[in-house]
Amino acid sequence: MTDDTPPNDTPNNPPPAAGTPEAPTRCGLVAVVGAPNAGKSTLVNRLAGSKVSIVSPKPQTTRFRIRAVVMQDRTQIVLTDTPGIFAPRRRLDRAMVAAAWEGAQDADVALLIVDARAGMTEAVESIISVLKRSKVPIWLVLNKSDLIDTKRLLPLTATLNEQLSFEETFMISAEKGDGLDRLMTALAARLPYGPWLFPEDELSDLPERMLAAEIVREQILRQTHEEVPHHATVETEQWQERRDGSVRIDCTIYVGRATQKAILIGDGGSKVKEIGRRARAELEKLLERRVHLFLNVKERQGWDEERARLRAIGLDDAG
Repeated sequence: MTDDTPPNDTPNNPPPAAGTPEAPTRCGLVAVVGAPNAGKSTLVNRLAGSKVSIVSPKPQTTRFRIRAVVMQDRTQIVLTDTPGIFAPRRRLDRAMVAAAWEGAQDADVALLIVDARAGMTEAVESIISVLKRSKVPIWLVLNKSDLIDTKRLLPLTATLNEQLSFEETFMISAEKGDGLDRLMTALAARLPYGPWLFPEDELSDLPERMLAAEIVREQILRQTHEEVPHHATVETEQWQERRDGSVRIDCTIYVGRATQKAILIGDGGSKVKEIGRRARAELEKLLERRVHLFLNVKERQGWDEERARLRAIGLDDAG
């Protein structure tokens, strides 16, 4: 009598059932963590094939966890874009960092995204020190690797692996798409068998009201400078469907000081009009319909210490 059981037949890797017309499905959560400006949101958007997270050249652009649904053959990869991990000062900062670590703890695999140009920074070293205590498999992803000499990549990889023995290492360019096919194939093979968590055609778990607020905040990040971007938040106050298929969206921008409000409004309302114009164009592209966007700017000192404001932007209070 012979044993016909395949050598890799484990509870986590069952073989396809006899007579099954399609291969079994896989599904899992993949946390994307790293220091601010490592390129996490750019990577998630590129893999999703659509804008899921806002991006800007400024650090701390992402403020809460956003899940993007990516299909790879019969595998559903649920990418969790997390805020950049940094030393927190405000309640907002603490909530952002807590969201990042919670995203990593809940995952089947965590990707540590490292800016290859910056290399082993204090921020990366600090993140690795925490990841050492994690039971989640950690993969190293060196982003922007196309921007440095390849001779520097191997020593950097060795230095990082001395700090933490990564299960896998990938060298990519999220901006150009280099190396992403290999990363996706490896992730699809690594995730456990199981039913999909989201419909096949769903791109993200981000509600449209929060998407609108984030798109407006993205333009604030891009159109203003100095202290304004990181001391502003946006909430969608009203979402009204219209009979002609268009939608009216009313958003309020909160800032901490009167000077920030004046900068956001601009001479004769020029700045806030430009922010609204660009945000509306982006929303029309994403929602695939006409958008009537109305922005209101309010001064609210200490909003970044208010529990209600943090909950409104999708963050749990971190104390």
